[in-house]
Amino acid sequence: MGSTVNSKWLPVTSTITVALALLSASTAAISPFFLSVYFCRKKARVLYSKIQELEISLNSCMQKSAAERQGRIRAQQDLRKALAQPKSENLEQASYPMTPIGVVQSCFSTRNGTPRQPLLVPLARACLIFDSARVPPASLEGLVEYSHCWIIYVFHLNTDLVKLWKHPSRSKFKAKVRVPRLKGGRMGVFATRSPHRPCPIGLTVAKVEAVQGNMVLLSGVDLVDGTPILDIKPYLPYCDSIQGAAVPEWVMVDNMLAVASVNFSEGFSSSLSDCWETAKKKSLYASPDELQCLIKQVLSWDIRSISQRNQPHDPLIKTGNGEAQHSALDSNQNQDQEASDNENSQVCHPSGDVTYHLILEGMDVSYRIDFNGNVIVENVVVSSDIPNGNQNRSSFLMWRDELS
Repeated sequence: MGSTVNSKWLPVTSTITVALALLSASTAAISPFFLSVYFCRKKARVLYSKIQELEISLNSCMQKSAAERQGRIRAQQDLRKALAQPKSENLEQASYPMTPIGVVQSCFSTRNGTPRQPLLVPLARACLIFDSARVPPASLEGLVEYSHCWIIYVFHLNTDLVKLWKHPSRSKFKAKVRVPRLKGGRMGVFATRSPHRPCPIGLTVAKVEAVQGNMVLLSGVDLVDGTPILDIKPYLPYCDSIQGAAVPEWVMVDNMLAVASVNFSEGFSSSLSDCWETAKKKSLYASPDELQCLIKQVLSWDIRSISQRNQPHDPLIKTGNGEAQHSALDSNQNQDQEASDNENSQVCHPSGDVTYHLILEGMDVSYRIDFNGNVIVENVVVSSDIPNGNQNRSSFLMWRDELS
């Protein structure tokens, strides 16, 4: 009986056993899958949380950056407003961060003889030397491809510069100046090229001969030696040359300051050759003959001041320090801020003839001019007024390859 019962339940037991075995196997296979899904979801939640934190941090940084940028913009705007307004405590004029970036080494040792306009003396040479600390040589790349350039500079030798630092009510600035082409007639300063201006800044144009390192060789200049340079820009004919531009009639009188002729004395060439032995190492010219051509070009224009032309026999009065002063007319001329400061030394001889002096390339050239406008160049000596220092001056030898 018992054997019969056991036989009956044996198939059922086997079936259950097999089912349990299959279930166990299935559970063992599925369990790693669920574990993997669980850990992946957990990692995803952690990564998402970190992404949210990074997004919050990024947004915060962007907001701070924008706030800082707006702060800088506001600060710059406030600075510009402050610079554009006079200071309340001393009422001085506003100033801007500008400083010379270079200096000119010119053939014109003094203001006297320096042309009143550019390109009137084609042989007039100058070397513009830039401050390498402010202007890297790479800044000049491409300039040599232009034939001419604009030059912005400072009238550093003006005798009235100290007045410009005063309040306008105390500066005694003259609104009108004497104009050479008007024979001393007055004209508003902004209708002239006078160096005596509220802001003593000059603008000129010159021919670009060559560029070398931080130096530019120029010709046709009207710049005195030592002139501080603020900027240069290339000359663009298509926009800088204005066809049909109108000027007053008095400006059109081109020959008013031209002389009748320029002649040299018999011994002048010999004297110039003697001086050349001393001057050639620092000269921007190749030979005494070329320098003589420069002298002729400069003296082809009447470089005398208005008072000297009006009273050509007005003698000099020597002061205690050896400096020359002119008559009362000349003093009034300086007060009126004539367009060209008077530095043209003159000596009146008993015969009535007046000898004038021109300093070029460190040489003192003496000449006379008669009532008919004929110039006679008499002599030349090495000038004692020009210091012998500055051994680093540019010379023709440095530019010989470019000029040949």
